[in-house]
Amino acid sequence: MPSSLSGRTVLVTGSTSGIGYETARQLAGQGATVLLHGRTPEEAQSAADRLIATAGIDAARLRAVAADFTHLDEVESLARTVNREHPGLFALVNNAAMAAPERHTITPDGNEIALQVNFLAHYLLTNLLEDALTSTPGGRVVNVSSSLHRTAAIQWNDPHRLRRYSRLAAYAQSQLALTVFATDPRVTAVSVHPGVCDTGLLHLYGHEGESAAEGAAHVVRLVDPATEIVNGAYYDRDQRVAPAPAATEERTVKRLTKLADLLVGHTA
Repeated sequence: MPSSLSGRTVLVTGSTSGIGYETARQLAGQGATVLLHGRTPEEAQSAADRLIATAGIDAARLRAVAADFTHLDEVESLARTVNREHPGLFALVNNAAMAAPERHTITPDGNEIALQVNFLAHYLLTNLLEDALTSTPGGRVVNVSSSLHRTAAIQWNDPHRLRRYSRLAAYAQSQLALTVFATDPRVTAVSVHPGVCDTGLLHLYGHEGESAAEGAAHVVRLVDPATEIVNGAYYDRDQRVAPAPAATEERTVKRLTKLADLLVGHTA
């Protein structure tokens, strides 16, 4: 019996390691065509080669794509490529993430680096792919968020945390923004905390985590068209739970959209 993912095309950001890599592996293994995103073309191709060599994935199911999320013009270029070559994109997994650095860092676009890589780049990418994502019934966006979004507050007057910087607060703010963004009505989207997994972000949570493959399974389930999703829903692993109250406030969603449009240089 063919998988419900057969013939579907899915873009997974940050798929060269960790949960993103495992998500790509599981999706391709179930018959999806996966656009494997890395920071550089070399990193993306290397991840694709690794999946072909070690996981027995058919090369025809993988396409390496690249964009450095610290440069928003590269995100725009990635979106143009996907729109041109894969106009029937079924799903986008917004997974790429970094821990905020010890030192306060601003990107060439003028944004605090964790806010840009973890949220603004995904905001821009999702909006630029809106036509492709809504061309197929059931098309969806899955934001890989974090339970740490519950500890966060969006600093509306100082989103780049120029006045007071804490790496944990900056990371949590980026995850809250990503979770709020799932409630945006333009594209059907959900967020998921995939559990505390043994990836490059483990040090933010503690010392022990589940495998990246276990975390990825929760993401893949939400990508699968056989799973019915409700726009704006938040999952903790495989359970739908209420996100932080701010994540579903209409006023917060509108305010975030306005701020994000300003920061990515696109006015709605």
